[in-house]
Amino acid sequence: MILLRRLLGDVLRRQRQRQGRTLREVSSSARVSLGYLSEVERGQKEASSELLSAICDALDVRMSELMREVSDELSLAELAQSAAASDPVPAPVRPMLNSVSVTSVTGGPTERVTIKTPQEAVNVVAA
Repeated sequence: MILLRRLLGDVLRRQRQRQGRTLREVSSSARVSLGYLSEVERGQKEASSELLSAICDALDVRMSELMREVSDELSLAELAQSAAASDPVPAPVRPMLNSVSVTSVTGGPTERVTIKTPQEAVNVVAA
């Protein structure tokens, strides 16, 4: 099962670490307890929209950018889950601006899925 709170927490942690900031710095700036922010980053707590807004402000990141990255992670997680379950991958997945587009090519006993982002293409092969 894919949990949105875990994906969101992973993206928040990466954003913070890219900036070389500590949990303490961000929690102080966002006026959120260090323990609660830690639980959000670990996907143990659901963050309200108000809390996300405060964290995004503290990180100087637009919430739309954060949610776009979460959406991309969700797309990849769904593809991986689908490949693991040997379900057919819906093609094409609805393309979004600056997001992931998916095309599916079936050949032989495996299914090959090409995931394209604006900068790169990644092939996922499901046996």
